[in-house]
Amino acid sequence: MKSNLYVLGYAAVLGTVCALLLTASANFTAPYKAANARAEEVLNILAALKVPFQEDASAKQLLEIFKTNIREQNREGVTVYEYLPPQAKGKPQAVAVRFAGPGLWGPIKGFLALESDMKTIRGITFYEQEETPGLGGEIVSSAFREQFIGKSIVGEDGKAGIVIRRSGGQGARNKNEVDAITGATMTCDKVEAMLNAVIKNIAGKKSKIKVQNVK
Repeated sequence: MKSNLYVLGYAAVLGTVCALLLTASANFTAPYKAANARAEEVLNILAALKVPFQEDASAKQLLEIFKTNIREQNREGVTVYEYLPPQAKGKPQAVAVRFAGPGLWGPIKGFLALESDMKTIRGITFYEQEETPGLGGEIVSSAFREQFIGKSIVGEDGKAGIVIRRSGGQGARNKNEVDAITGATMTCDKVEAMLNAVIKNIAGKKSKIKVQNVK
């Protein structure tokens, strides 16, 4: 009986110590995790807007580049990131907006950047995704993302939206179409849906979130 009590007591003490150590470790690393997450977001905003930075730039350097070149504003409930380099003389060059939604296996998050006309896509990045490697996970590849550059968020029919199209060997034809990833139909459909959600939000509030000059 005493042996059983000893084992139970030892297990309880060991469990408490381990829990305290894990809690302390989590509290200690939390600021670093938050800083790394912020740096990853900043990197993707800069990449979508095509703000020049070195590939080996540190988190501190990226944050400084962001602070120097990007103006963050909230308009009509939409957070926009304006590319406003010092040499632009107060005229933003482009705008980035965040998009997010459920993917096939987890959340997908990224940034969509538009030229100053608020119609032409300047760039797109994905900073969080859990899609199947080699299939849906290819949304992060340059081959997929670069298709969006120069495309319009307005179709030939004048309606706002982007189409990720199963090409069937023909390729994307219209100004608001890009080719889907072979074997990743569901992921592409979900990416299309989340992009169109933010695009339609922009279109509905265009007068409020358009690029504005600094007075």
